[in-house]
Amino acid sequence: MKIKPSAPDHHNELESRPVPDAIGGPEPSALNQIPPDELKKILEAHREWLDTKGKKGKRARFEGANLREAHLEGAHLERANLEGAYLQRAFLKGAILQRANLQRANLGGAILQGADLRGAVFREANLKGANMREANLDRANFHQANLGGAILREASLDGASLREANLRDANLERAHLGRANLREAHLGAAN
Repeated sequence: MKIKPSAPDHHNELESRPVPDAIGGPEPSALNQIPPDELKKILEAHREWLDTKGKKGKRARFEGANLREAHLEGAHLERANLEGAYLQRAFLKGAILQRANLQRANLGGAILQGADLRGAVFREANLKGANMREANLDRANFHQANLGGAILREASLDGASLREANLRDANLERAHLGRANLREAHLGAAN
């Protein structure tokens, strides 16, 4: 797993304002930013918690945390709580997020290629433009999530709930949707 700090934004005030309907959405508070050394400790404690089935270590809790552009390639975040976390453009290629709570998280433009997201909860999450190519999303819950323009090419969504999800302009080429619930999903221009 590689952890790299995100570069601080040095834009002027006008450039850093949120743009309506942009991938990033509203900017997270710098106060919630987790320094790379602290992030590494949290991930190590979480891994110990997983390895000892909760007897040692501590479950990772990133509710509302600013992890924008974080490099978490291959990170083990099974069952982590990332509710409302800001993960815009985060690099999570090959990460393991089985049964993680990502409700209302902002993953706009995130790289989740090849990630294991089985049973993860993405209710009302923003995944606009996220790259989930070849990801395992079996039994994941995307109820009312925004997947507009997301890349789900060759992803496995077996048994996933996509109820009322926005899949406009999403790339679903060769995606496996066996037993997926697409009731009331918005599929305009999805392929």
